[in-house]
Amino acid sequence: MTDPIIRIAARGDGVSASGQHRAFAVPGDVIAENGTLVEGPGHRVPPCRHFPECGGCQLQHLTDPAFADYCASRIAGALGQHGLATEIRAAHLSPPRTRRRAALRSMRAGGRVLIGFNAAKSHNVVDMLECHVLDPRLFALIAPLRKLLGTMMEQKRGAADVQLTLTDQGVDVALKGVSPDGLDAVEALTAFCERHQLARLTIDEGYGPEPRFEPKPVTISLSGHPVAFPSGAFLQATADGEAALVAAVREAVGEAKRPLDLFAGLGTFALALGGEVTAAEAARDAVLALMATRRVAAVHRDLYRRPFTSAEFDAHDAIILDPPRSGAIEQVRQIAGSAVPRVAYVSCNPATFARDAELLVAGGYRLDWVRPVGQFRWSTHVELAAAFSR
Repeated sequence: MTDPIIRIAARGDGVSASGQHRAFAVPGDVIAENGTLVEGPGHRVPPCRHFPECGGCQLQHLTDPAFADYCASRIAGALGQHGLATEIRAAHLSPPRTRRRAALRSMRAGGRVLIGFNAAKSHNVVDMLECHVLDPRLFALIAPLRKLLGTMMEQKRGAADVQLTLTDQGVDVALKGVSPDGLDAVEALTAFCERHQLARLTIDEGYGPEPRFEPKPVTISLSGHPVAFPSGAFLQATADGEAALVAAVREAVGEAKRPLDLFAGLGTFALALGGEVTAAEAARDAVLALMATRRVAAVHRDLYRRPFTSAEFDAHDAIILDPPRSGAIEQVRQIAGSAVPRVAYVSCNPATFARDAELLVAGGYRLDWVRPVGQFRWSTHVELAAAFSR
């Protein structure tokens, strides 16, 4: 008897009707009686030579429709585990080569310096010779950084973290685990930054990031508003994905006059809204950057230790929250007990979103719709925006 593949699990394996897990299987495939996988229409030829060794992508073998279906099914499955169902809109997929931030690893191996993502299920580094997710302006720095790090890393067991972010002024490079040794190394570092027109270069030698090159203050524009960009600050992975999430949030909160943005970061959503916006964030550098825009009332507050209370919500007619992967269970309990008519919830984890959504629904909210956003192209990492109302 044949065994059809019916879904893709959270880590990318195909799952059959009988519960078998099969690597690189896609809904529409069939496990034949002899155990071989008969591929269906959801397959494509992966475009990158590093797939599937590289851990940056898990789903390059999916067609775009199959990948969109995966994003939606992850959310529907998570909601179903909590007894919830709603309209799940068509997934928005960011195009290839649009990632504007990336956390990479570098290490010495076999006398060479490698730089790239970790290999799948491994701490080994896949030396990046091509990449179909990074913005070309980030990828263009990989080869030059490989040479630069070769002069800064220990000869035998050197390793470093490399974070690249595309800002208004160009690429912001943050290094950790390396140290320029001597005047010649410092001068070479400055020459590298000037040659490649970096926006900034910081080095963390164990005491936090220290700017070594920053000819102009580095900013990131959010809904057309330049905001100071602290080194290592959170930023949506693609500008395209950010725009999709912002549009969903705007729709969810409607014409709110006094919205409250929780876990506001640098103001991705707060700066996109009208009215008298209050934005709460725990990261001090982010709050200071948001205050400097003078466009919103920014509040420095740890929402895990001191969530807003139901009574405090009386001053607001809409809530936006975009918590970390762990969700915001204590803050959501307070929202569930409030009378705020509209809530927009942005999440990077369908499982914790569904858990929190159950609390909101139990408190009297309706889950009106969910929009999946696949801005981590070909990854099992699924984001979403959801609308709740009373």
